[in-house]
Amino acid sequence: MIQVSAKTQMFFFQEGHLHVWTSCCFSPPFHQKSIVFISTHKTFIGSLLMDVKLKNFGSQHLGSVFSSPRWIHLSRLQVNRARMLSVFLLLSSGLFLDLVVCTAAQSELRITTIKQDPYTMSKGGQLEGFCMDLLSEVAKKVGFKYKVRLVKDGAYGRQDESGNWNGMIGEVVRGEADLAIAPLTLTAAREKVVGMTKPFMQTGISILLRKDSSEGAGFFDFLSPFAPETWVGILIAYIATAASIFIAARVSPCEWSEAESERSRFSFLYSLWYAAGALTLQGAGPHPKALSGRVICSSWWLFSVVLLACYFANLSSSKTSESSHLTVKGFEDLASQDTIEYGCLAGSSTLAFFKNSNNPVYRRIYEHMERTQSFVSSMDEGVKQAKEGNFAFIGESVSLDLAVARHCELVRVHEVIGMRGYSIAAPLGSPIIKNLSVAILQLSEAGELAYLRSKWWASSCMADKAKPAAVQPHSLKGMFLVLALGLGLGTLMAVLELTFKSRRKAAELQKSCCTVLTEELSLRLKNSSADKPQENADKEKA
Repeated sequence: MIQVSAKTQMFFFQEGHLHVWTSCCFSPPFHQKSIVFISTHKTFIGSLLMDVKLKNFGSQHLGSVFSSPRWIHLSRLQVNRARMLSVFLLLSSGLFLDLVVCTAAQSELRITTIKQDPYTMSKGGQLEGFCMDLLSEVAKKVGFKYKVRLVKDGAYGRQDESGNWNGMIGEVVRGEADLAIAPLTLTAAREKVVGMTKPFMQTGISILLRKDSSEGAGFFDFLSPFAPETWVGILIAYIATAASIFIAARVSPCEWSEAESERSRFSFLYSLWYAAGALTLQGAGPHPKALSGRVICSSWWLFSVVLLACYFANLSSSKTSESSHLTVKGFEDLASQDTIEYGCLAGSSTLAFFKNSNNPVYRRIYEHMERTQSFVSSMDEGVKQAKEGNFAFIGESVSLDLAVARHCELVRVHEVIGMRGYSIAAPLGSPIIKNLSVAILQLSEAGELAYLRSKWWASSCMADKAKPAAVQPHSLKGMFLVLALGLGLGTLMAVLELTFKSRRKAAELQKSCCTVLTEELSLRLKNSSADKPQENADKEKA
């Protein structure tokens, strides 16, 4: 509200003259009409004082009138004692008229806006949304009353060839509205004709697409269920298992009883083949006969079953969400293809950005839209065409984020260009712009703007599932631990089996157990005949 304070600072007689110091203070915000009335009335007071001088109230200097945006200073008035009462009445009546005019000028600010979800929406005959909540908070901080109505032509504001503005900007320029609050983009053209506050929201230009506009599968997408570190761990586990089977089969006397005359069935290559067959659930024979070898193989089989279950589960999830991979990842991809049609809002600042840009890619996009006339008349129409498929809608990233939150089949690309802000528009040169900007900054610093953003941009899309992350090694650390224990236990059991046999043989030959054990190990690990694959041995037997 406009506050007026008028007071006489000093009033006394001196040397036969009346000295009066008086001031009238007008506190912001100023209504535009109030300023005009106040300025006119100040001139009226000045003319009255000059009339006093012309009517020969005395030959002394009556004084002059000084004015500023906030204060009216009336210099010391020197009049005859005989005319003291007349001058005092004139001044009092002037101050009273100022007070009456200013009070009468206190009216509701006329606010113009446009219906767009979630900024301004109709609900039960009332308007609600982000902009309505923002307007309420700003009005409390600045201190004014307001009345909101929708813009007549349903447009934001564009300048035609004759230089006239339509939409909300046009209503503010013509004086039909005092403020325009909506997702109005702060541009140089608008800043020339209206006053714009500090941005209450930052946005940019991005692309909205259907999720089923997916890119072709890569050659190695089958590796995507596991992270690279996991694949390295599986490879190490595979080689370690094959090596354990090979060592256990050669060391255990139950698997290779006569190292001097027989060939070992498990060469290292055959151990690798056996482990690979178990990993793919195909199997490969012959199987180990010794308990140590069976412990190792059982551990590997359990590891393989869990590993394959995780692999196929994650692979299925990644294929289900494959549609989230877009062919069009940015504006350069959009300009380079001719399969998907694209367009933006007609007469919007987004179109002006591409029209005025010197970037070759952006110029190609603008020329294509002009050539095909692929413009949409509203945000809702652009979202509808994007949902139908084979159409990319170019618009404000904040508005596109809302569409993604409301429609599960849509997705916005990550690239955002042309960063700009949404501001409140007021008449050019209006003093209220400064106060509105301060209020917006205070709301931002207090976290109120972030709260309103989360309130009105809350996602209702519960069916949309994000792409599952690749399985990391720590997710399978339990199975790696079980496998390591199985390999260690099997290898230890093979050594124990050979130790028991060496003790019996040492007792028969009356030798030291350590000597016999060393000879057995040397014979089994250095026997060249064991290096031949089992397949060659089978051919020789045949």
